Amino acid sequence: MAVVHELICREGDTALGFGDYTLDEKGKLSDWKFDGDLYKIKTFKEITKLEKNGMFAYESVPGTAVHDYIAAPGKVSFTVEGPEDADITLQVEEEKEYAVFINGNEAGSQKSNLGGKVTLSVELGTGKEVKVEVKEI
Repeated sequence: MAVVHELICREGDTALGFGDYTLDEKGKLSDWKFDGDLYKIKTFKEITKLEKNGMFAYESVPGTAVHDYIAAPGKVSFTVEGPEDADITLQVEEEKEYAVFINGNEAGSQKSNLGGKVTLSVELGTGKEVKVEVKEI
């Protein structure tokens, strides 16, 4: 896989691709339509941030490229890549318990905060892709 040079795109019928960690300066795109929702993306080497309908959805520090991103009630899944390890914050439901899976292996669980966010770290590196799934328990 590779960075998303359009900043955000449709991948198949139900998934999104977004992010370009190779940019030295911030790339932005607002009001991108997908399945009746409006998305906003900001991305470059230091951060990738996605908003859906004006609300937080995804953030990584440093920037990443995300493929096959699907956010559904009780579950978020995607494949992520980047040049170095990244901390990722996801929007989920408030105060619920979630199991985290990295490349199909359970990596523990955590309760989302009052704002409905969970944070995880992924080990990345040149050419490495990581499949992430966060499922409500």
